[in-house]
Amino acid sequence: MNTFMAELVGTMLLILLGDGVVAAVVLNKTKAQNSGWMVITTGWALGVAMGVYAVGRISGAHLNPAITLAMAVTGKFSWRAVPSYLAAQFLGGFLGAVVVWLAYLAHWPATEDQSAKLGVFSTAPAIRNLPMNLVTEIIGTFVLMFGVLAIGANSAPTQSGLAPLLVGFLVWSIGLSLGAPTGYAINPARDLGPRIAHALLPIAGKGGSDWSYAWVPVVGPVIGGLLGAVAYAQIFGS
Repeated sequence: MNTFMAELVGTMLLILLGDGVVAAVVLNKTKAQNSGWMVITTGWALGVAMGVYAVGRISGAHLNPAITLAMAVTGKFSWRAVPSYLAAQFLGGFLGAVVVWLAYLAHWPATEDQSAKLGVFSTAPAIRNLPMNLVTEIIGTFVLMFGVLAIGANSAPTQSGLAPLLVGFLVWSIGLSLGAPTGYAINPARDLGPRIAHALLPIAGKGGSDWSYAWVPVVGPVIGGLLGAVAYAQIFGS
């Protein structure tokens, strides 16, 4: 498996498990309906951990354009590989969302709430204030990037195989502590790929895909990832 396929499969798995848990909680007549924020954040954390475990040895498991771009800007990753990584991540996000749609096919007609259907695929703010929503995404992705670099700098988790699980715990913590204002995209591929899937798939009574907000979970994570990588390098010199 080459790095393109690794990033595609890893991101697809992340989105399949992440969007899948949202579908379980918000769609009507599922066995997990209304099980709450703790279930969603836990599902996303485990989805990230599984994605990293699956392909980390092959591609490094960026699974996130914000991480790929931040690593390239700070000289930790080759710019030549950036286009293929980004393409794989966005395509993987799209495909993962398509599989979630198939898995919950019987539940779309049973769910009248258009915002719930869109929420399976993409994020939306609890209070719509685009500048502040952007700041929230920047802060969340700053913590993600800083934390990923900190985990990777410790040899013990890497050698013991615990690093992917710790990254999952990091995402879990971000979701619980910082995710409530916007739904914590902290990953452009996590939001844009599935949002495109929502726009294209024949989902009964789905409504619009909220493109006026779509730039926030793309731009915010890119800025936050870059700031997190620069801050880590300035503080720790690596």
